[in-house]
Amino acid sequence: MIRMPFFASCCLLVFQSAADLERLPFAPRQAICYRAAESLVIDGRLDEPSWRAAAWSQPFVDIEGALRSPPSFRTRMKMLWDDEYLYVAADLEEPDVSATLTQRDSVIYNDNDFEVFIDPDGDTHEYYELEVNALNTVWDLMLAKPYRDGGPAIHAWDIAGLKTAVDVRGTLNHPGDKDAGWSVEIALPWRVLREAAPGRRAPRDGERWRLNFSRVQWQRDVRDGRYVKRVDARGEPLAENNWVWTAQGAVDMHMPERWGYVQFSKAAPGAPSPFVDDPDEPVRWLLRRIYYRQADYRKANGHYARTLAPLTGQDLDLRGVELHATDDLYVLTAPAPSGAVVTLRQDGRVWTGSKVAR
Repeated sequence: MIRMPFFASCCLLVFQSAADLERLPFAPRQAICYRAAESLVIDGRLDEPSWRAAAWSQPFVDIEGALRSPPSFRTRMKMLWDDEYLYVAADLEEPDVSATLTQRDSVIYNDNDFEVFIDPDGDTHEYYELEVNALNTVWDLMLAKPYRDGGPAIHAWDIAGLKTAVDVRGTLNHPGDKDAGWSVEIALPWRVLREAAPGRRAPRDGERWRLNFSRVQWQRDVRDGRYVKRVDARGEPLAENNWVWTAQGAVDMHMPERWGYVQFSKAAPGAPSPFVDDPDEPVRWLLRRIYYRQADYRKANGHYARTLAPLTGQDLDLRGVELHATDDLYVLTAPAPSGAVVTLRQDGRVWTGSKVAR
């Protein structure tokens, strides 16, 4: 997976071509996040009435979707919210539960883990990442923008007031027996999440945020009574499996435009609450496809295209799309069904408003 912890990543500047990115199915999953009817005790067990009433998500899929085989073990998540917190819970089937990292803000995905990604306003910038292993060790960070657009990751950022707990159904770090799995329960305070939210506030009934959830699962062997990562002929660990709620279509979680939609409902879990699609999403996806093509064009020519002509094709309806560009900067705009204007810049940020920011 394209990662950028405290060291430079060899994958950081490796971009897929526009053709590769555009051929990937664009089908973000959708979920309703209901209000909890009672206070939740964060203990990893999910035994309160609200948790029992909240539906599990669809089983996770491989990060590349249909390009890869389905996951070996089932992973599901569910969500709730109240005036103080966004609650996330996950259940992970696992016959060999293990974890080694105990220091907060370690690179937790070096263990098997569960991960949460949150982009409150859906602009693909200023989003949150949280990772938890089976020892309940966490790594929380904010991304100013995706790594493909220059990052950076703000590792010193912490979710003040974060609560997490893990419940292991079996024996942790004990090869030789068969475990059932582990569950994780997370309470993320709105007073922190609102930093990047529309209006700097918690969501309201009917509003949507962009989220995704990931599970990292390493291939391992048992050696001298402990788990070790399986290696290739060069002695390098085999690539990890990445199983996610909504498929990215590529081995990269840092494409927020491909995350799912979570709609908040003030209703209790199980009550009728139909999901309402974002009418402007097709326009954002159209501009994102041009963004992918601009990246290809600059890679080939050393500068951005100044007109749409080199970026068009019979598969794109560009009526109403405008491009304002220099060699190093550009702004795309297009009218949206909501009556607003969608804008996307060369750094990937996309937003909906009444006028273009120059």
